[in-house]
Amino acid sequence: MKTADFDFQLPEELIAQTPLKRRDASRLLTLDRTTGAVAHHHFYDLPQFLRPGDCLVLNDSRVLPARLIGHRPTGGACEVLLLVDKGGDLWECLVRPGRKLKPGAQVIFGDGRLTATVEAELEDGKRAVRFHYQGIFLEILENLGRMPLPPYIKAELQDQERYQTVYSRVMGSAAAPTAGLHFTPELLEQVQKIGVKVCCVTLHVGLGTFRPVKAEDIADHEMHSEFCMISHETANVINETKRNGGRVICVGTTSCRTVESLAAEDGAMSERSGWTSIFIYPGYKFKVLDALVTNFHLPQSTLIMLVSALAGRENVLAAYEEAVREKYRFFSFGDAMFIS
Repeated sequence: MKTADFDFQLPEELIAQTPLKRRDASRLLTLDRTTGAVAHHHFYDLPQFLRPGDCLVLNDSRVLPARLIGHRPTGGACEVLLLVDKGGDLWECLVRPGRKLKPGAQVIFGDGRLTATVEAELEDGKRAVRFHYQGIFLEILENLGRMPLPPYIKAELQDQERYQTVYSRVMGSAAAPTAGLHFTPELLEQVQKIGVKVCCVTLHVGLGTFRPVKAEDIADHEMHSEFCMISHETANVINETKRNGGRVICVGTTSCRTVESLAAEDGAMSERSGWTSIFIYPGYKFKVLDALVTNFHLPQSTLIMLVSALAGRENVLAAYEEAVREKYRFFSFGDAMFIS
């Protein structure tokens, strides 16, 4: 299949720049993957589409406030974006301005309680940066860092927690698992009261999420690698749900990629962790997932290809056309779909 097969026209004004005041007030488009039928609801209506015996699989990864604004000793402003923790306070980073931040360059953040040295140039313009500080790095980062919002969001985020899910727990993502942003504690409680199990996996989202597919043929695209894990408890919940005829409903493409990556060939789950570069596109046979809660994705992205693998390309593109006509909000702070 061609990358161009997953294109669609999106008016720029439909790209949500800020989150709604109420998380679960976002709209919800339901898509029947067998018939292609769509209907319009709100996210707080989600429980009516769930059944006792189903399980919801959430990604509990928490976004690192990985964008650090600093200055060089000469006073020039600069920015460092943390990507991968290499251990020993050494991080793989993106930096700006790259021409000024060559190996040996020093950077000062805040009042100087955090400083850094550029140690090496890496491929794709990245840098190896070593940080110097007293105390606990993550605490300093929470204080000084900003959220690394996607490039299509131009507005400044007023409340950093709005780019975290209410159940985020394990620090490590460069971007939020955005399908989960619609949930409130009250909605999760309501879901559990009707007999739906709620369990968590962890996948640390990388910035590769926002990279467009440049290959003309999608089979030639090379996926970025992300770390994921599943606990013994979650594996048991999923296995039991399958045995009893319930549906495994993943919240977000990251949860989907985790269970599909870590499942055995027969769909059985066990406690596991590892790096995944799984690429799911039409023709893929799902081993675990039965239904999906997801946001609306970028044209020609690996995410719209994954959704098309579940519901069919024609059904998905028709649903997206309907969402554009109905002026749904798109991408990270936008509205949601439930595909069953």
